[in-house]
Amino acid sequence: MSIGYSQNLVQANKEASARFLGVALGRHCIKRGISVAQIAERFGVSRMTVYLWFKGETNPNPQLAKEIQRYIKRSK
Repeated sequence: MSIGYSQNLVQANKEASARFLGVALGRHCIKRGISVAQIAERFGVSRMTVYLWFKGETNPNPQLAKEIQRYIKRSK
């Protein structure tokens, strides 16, 4: 299990469809140990929003989606 992430969140992220940007962001962050709080602060959203993205339950709005795509590419 990745440090700072519950087994439930890691499992939900693994089971979610990778076609969702929030799930891809979650996998990126889990792999690199980037916290939900850091992502929430970075994108100006609540931690709950980030959890929902990571689990594929909601998607970032189009404006944030572009910023998130750039973030993932820059921090690979």
